[in-house]
Amino acid sequence: MKLILITLALTVSSANAELRGRTAKEILDYVDDLFRGDSSKGRMTMKISTKHWTRTLSMNFWGEGKEKSLIRILSPKKEKGTATLRAGNDIWNYLPKVRRVIKLPSSMMSASWMGSHFTNDDLVKETRMADDFDTKVSFQGEREGVEIVELTCIPKEEAVVVWGKVVIAVHKDDLTPIVSHYYDEDLDLARTMTFSELRVFGGRKLPARVSIIPSDKPAEATVITYEEIEFDLKLPDDLFTLRNLQR
Repeated sequence: MKLILITLALTVSSANAELRGRTAKEILDYVDDLFRGDSSKGRMTMKISTKHWTRTLSMNFWGEGKEKSLIRILSPKKEKGTATLRAGNDIWNYLPKVRRVIKLPSSMMSASWMGSHFTNDDLVKETRMADDFDTKVSFQGEREGVEIVELTCIPKEEAVVVWGKVVIAVHKDDLTPIVSHYYDEDLDLARTMTFSELRVFGGRKLPARVSIIPSDKPAEATVITYEEIEFDLKLPDDLFTLRNLQR
């Protein structure tokens, strides 16, 4: 998920040229904004596999800038219409079965979204890594036959985050992410997020598949597959409102 949504519409070649030689913070900003645009919309599926059950959600998503996002579930029927809205610092869930809107407190941002291994924050992107973490380039070179840049991110003292450390590896040539390792406060590996199946969406080379595997349950996983993404389009003025959330 945060939505998993760059400020300007760039071609792949020009983006690669501009990003070469950037600082660790600038690389992290790029990864943070990978699926963003001035505006965006798309469709994705989320397959959740646990020890006891497996289910697949189909959903539409929209985003505008860095502080507005909306996710609406299309199927299965049981969850159809369930939606999550972020507008500024406020985040709400809409539950169509009871016709109820619930505002999420900050304490719930690290909680599971719809029973998946993604958190609310993963999908609506309230937290910005570049703001909450001090980051340095901890490795550059070849690993497993791939030229990478590795970033090590340590939370700032004042940051309200659940991770003790995050280590992110990106492709050296175009800075698309490969893998992120999230460590808990004791610096034990808590989960691994991988990025794969690079495709071009709206002129941008992006991972079409994002997976999370929890370290304490290695047989479980949640996989997001992006089917369509459009960038920098005109969205309705009332899209990111509580009234629209309940439609």
